[in-house]
Amino acid sequence: MPELPEVETVRRGLTSLVENSEVSSVDIIYPKMINVSPEKFKKCLSKRKIIKIDRRGKYLLFRFNGDITLVSHLRMEGKYDVESDGTTPGKHTHVIFHLSDGRELRYNDSRKFGRMYLIHNGEEHTLSGLGTLGPEPTENDLTFEYLKTIMNKSRGKIKPFLLNQSHLAGLGNIYVDEVLWMSKIHPETMTSLVTDDEIKALRMNIIKEISDAIKGHGTTVHSYSNAYGEAGQFQDSLKVYGRKGQPCFRCGTKIEKITVAQRGTHFCPKCQLRVTK
Repeated sequence: MPELPEVETVRRGLTSLVENSEVSSVDIIYPKMINVSPEKFKKCLSKRKIIKIDRRGKYLLFRFNGDITLVSHLRMEGKYDVESDGTTPGKHTHVIFHLSDGRELRYNDSRKFGRMYLIHNGEEHTLSGLGTLGPEPTENDLTFEYLKTIMNKSRGKIKPFLLNQSHLAGLGNIYVDEVLWMSKIHPETMTSLVTDDEIKALRMNIIKEISDAIKGHGTTVHSYSNAYGEAGQFQDSLKVYGRKGQPCFRCGTKIEKITVAQRGTHFCPKCQLRVTK
């Protein structure tokens, strides 16, 4: 599933490609992907201009004139691309936005899990998932005080805590494994047992890892690509995820893989000792 760096990379690509473009019409090939009737969706977006494309957590927010926002959740396999108008759609193309300049913005999704929500500006909080997102993993938004407070209150394990989007926006399986390795915290350590110094290190590592991954245009493990159809490069910088049986970059111990919160989880058994006090 695309995580924050991948979605941000898509946002930047789409901004370059279609910002200030006008939608002349819309084709809805798979109606279950949208939250309103196809007729309403088409009527609402026809002749509107894409003013700006924002991101919140793993959600894209297309801002149209007339105070209309299209919220797009890519889920596992969602992708956007831009083609010349009239080009034969692929078998996984489900929504086509015809632009007035002779191009098409297409949403493709081999799993059909992605969703689009048409709302008025300011109604983002009414959407399940988007309305309960925690802070963005940035220096200004993710403060030590906030992280310490919610971690001390938690009674669960640190990995599912970090995967919970209401605690912190944008982190998924890959980057949680990475930041826990960087911080030398075992993924099954109880959150309330993480020390203040470890919380400080974890916070800084989260901010740094997400920033570096964005600079690397995201991580391609399965099929992720940006708006230009290009794969990310950050997978070449991963330190622990996907490296089961390979030596830890820090101590040389073989990386192990277990299941935590129903997710495949990679860690170093020497560097990341589980605290059980």
